[in-house]
Amino acid sequence: MKDIMFNEFKKISSKQWKQQIQFELKGADYNDKLVWESLEGIKVKPFYHKDEDTTINEVHTTITDFKILQNIFVFDVEKSNSKALDALNRGAESIRFTIENEKINSDELMKNLPLKNVSYYFNLKFLSIDFVTKLLDFASKNKANFIIQLDPIGQLAKDGNWYKNLEADFKSLNQIASKSKISFCTIKSGIYQNAGANMVQQLAYTLAHVNEYFNRVENLNQPITIEVAVGTNYFFEIAKLRALRILFNALAKEYNHTFECSIVTTPTKRNKTIYDYNVNMLRTTTECMSAILGGANAVANLPYDALYHKDNEFGDRISRNQLLVLKKESYFDKVNNPADGAYYIEALTVQLAEKALTLFKDIEANGGFITQLIEGTIQRKINESAQKEQDLFDSGKEVLLGTNKYPNKNDKMKHDLELYPFVKNNPRKTLITPIIEKRLAEKMEQERLNTEE
Repeated sequence: MKDIMFNEFKKISSKQWKQQIQFELKGADYNDKLVWESLEGIKVKPFYHKDEDTTINEVHTTITDFKILQNIFVFDVEKSNSKALDALNRGAESIRFTIENEKINSDELMKNLPLKNVSYYFNLKFLSIDFVTKLLDFASKNKANFIIQLDPIGQLAKDGNWYKNLEADFKSLNQIASKSKISFCTIKSGIYQNAGANMVQQLAYTLAHVNEYFNRVENLNQPITIEVAVGTNYFFEIAKLRALRILFNALAKEYNHTFECSIVTTPTKRNKTIYDYNVNMLRTTTECMSAILGGANAVANLPYDALYHKDNEFGDRISRNQLLVLKKESYFDKVNNPADGAYYIEALTVQLAEKALTLFKDIEANGGFITQLIEGTIQRKINESAQKEQDLFDSGKEVLLGTNKYPNKNDKMKHDLELYPFVKNNPRKTLITPIIEKRLAEKMEQERLNTEE
């Protein structure tokens, strides 16, 4: 098609383009004026051309028909069941139940819910072989599409402690692996983005996280789910997901693991705000767009008021409708690999993958991911990256509209907070220093709250 459409146009080389740009700059330095460097150390050029790098055209990923995923926190089984049914009737295509209590009756939770063409994720905050066995039995008996989400390493990173201890947790995981025919292992890598890691770190830590499971779980012959948080750097985020799939496939091949990973995405909390909160809807929309174009299998949107409001019907409906507009009105699900041939995105994909692979190899050469978590190396590196971004925000170079740029001084929030939207201090004994998720706007928001009448 491109040969038919453009064969009458004279081809222009990248050298010719650069010469013309240099002429227009009237002697100003090309690199100083037009090339900028990201937090990942990637130099972004003003234009990209096919003849600049032959590796660009070797990048290929496939985008599937992404599923709209509805999050439901399970406290009351009957209400959660009713909420799931209502969400499916109003556009959701998959359900993720977050369960903290193993006493929850999973059969009652699934009562009368449709099983055909619907995937159910079970995000478990505990590690129980008996509970997982019940889910496996239900899935087998009813031919249900279940994805069980267990991540002991993610538990260690977030909480500072294992569920029990390293040996016991992996013993349980190996027992589950020996009897499970469905996906049960999830890499909850969103914490790295939410804590301030740059994209190269996010990719490398996720890959090292996966590698620990490949090494420690003997019968890992099921698809692996990877949870990813997506930020507002639109094209970089598209490239990040593409790079993640490439890196995972390369690693999985070394272990003869033949399943594609399933990527589940959620907008980051790091750039979300409690003031001028409606802007969060705009941020999450572009973030969901990046996730879809990057090849996410499922997208769970973040309600605009999730920071400070308890779960509510309006917030859930708006967040779900954002995805429905992208799918049903904007047709984001109709094109396979829409970023293919976009030299900028493909160049970013290659560079992110290469830099992440280098960092991954360094982690493995120095004991592996768990060892570096215990030593505090991962936490220190994330904190360093987070502080760089925080400095940019504090200086106004990184902009959050309504917070550090064009704030509404009359906006009041003190009496509208149903949830505590800041980092919570919980002093206790832990095996490691946990990775702490923190938003960029927290300090500024706390100062504003203290001055409200």
